[in-house]
Amino acid sequence: MSSKDWIEKDYYAALGVEKSASSDEIKKSYRKLARESHPDHNPGDPKAEERFKTVSEAYAVLGDEKKRREYDEMRSLFGSGAFRRNARGAGQPGGGMPFDVSDLFGGAAGGGGADTRFGGGGFTDLFSTIFSGGAGGAGGAARARGPARGRDIETEVALDFSDAVRGVTLPLSLRAPGVCDTCHGNGAKPGTQPVTCQVCHGAGVTTRNQGSFSFSEPCRNCQGVGTVVEEKCPECQGTGAVTKTRTLNVRFPAGVADGQRIRLAGRGEPGERGGPAGDLFVQVKVRPDELFGRTGDDLTLTVPVTFAEAVLGTDLRVPTLDGTVTLRVPPGTPSGRVLRARGKGVVRKDGRAGDLLVTLDVVVPAKVSDEARAALEAFAEQTPPAAREHLDARVRRFS
Repeated sequence: MSSKDWIEKDYYAALGVEKSASSDEIKKSYRKLARESHPDHNPGDPKAEERFKTVSEAYAVLGDEKKRREYDEMRSLFGSGAFRRNARGAGQPGGGMPFDVSDLFGGAAGGGGADTRFGGGGFTDLFSTIFSGGAGGAGGAARARGPARGRDIETEVALDFSDAVRGVTLPLSLRAPGVCDTCHGNGAKPGTQPVTCQVCHGAGVTTRNQGSFSFSEPCRNCQGVGTVVEEKCPECQGTGAVTKTRTLNVRFPAGVADGQRIRLAGRGEPGERGGPAGDLFVQVKVRPDELFGRTGDDLTLTVPVTFAEAVLGTDLRVPTLDGTVTLRVPPGTPSGRVLRARGKGVVRKDGRAGDLLVTLDVVVPAKVSDEARAALEAFAEQTPPAAREHLDARVRRFS
């Protein structure tokens, strides 16, 4: 990705979002477009593959807050004509005199200080940051062909409720770019090696004039690597990477929650030119359980009881995730009361566990027998009325 790409390409249009779009809007649009144009969903469609590459390139910039800020500043500065000067070098519109834009930020000896908008290192630092992902400086040419970290990968896994609570290890199959096993990542046909680029002579960068500007950018012949593959690997066609299926055993810790992201360092896409691999992020989706719910480290359960059980009291035997427990329902228990079974919830990292919270739901039968109705009427005669004096007082005010 060259400086010219940043100036000429509209990454916001590539993702179909406004310049003011939030990070979440950008991410949502990227995921939608990436799914639609992914090569796996469009086999043999070169246009879809090109669209996938375009949206991936756009998200690599706009999905990173630092790169997005630099991208916006660069396009704003070039679009405003900030890098014109007249033939006398007065720093104002006019002229047509070629020059290196880094001169504007103190690149020439005795030329003044650097523009602090780019971290005090001047425009040269900004370009170095774009190409290498790190701090700028005089070593930009070396960094242009240096190692580059691989991209992160994100996937989603659905877990059963009990597995999420107890923890589980599951095999996870991923179809994503990986190092070519035939050429081991160098892109050359077995038995051959990449040769030094004849355009940049191994420097990885070239300098060229474009209108009023002089640009130093990664060599287009070797893509900034400094070497060229003359005899390409038949497996990866010289790219050094292939899309393949990998199977990983992923350990989900006990108590993993719905929506939690698990990071597996170094399990993402392989790096370029010997760089480290990216990370794999696994988004957890927990399937609901037919009996249990969850609040933090506590499990929840609703148990129906009869009117008689609530009035007279009873012992309830209720299930847990790994057995049963008996709870005592005191006489006169109202509907909605919560009983607690300590230590029967989610086990925490420190070994302690949450509780099982049992909510009692007094069930009122829709129909009763004649004998039951007579018994209830006799019960009602012997039972004091409900305490509704505060309500009755308000009702009398409207009588």
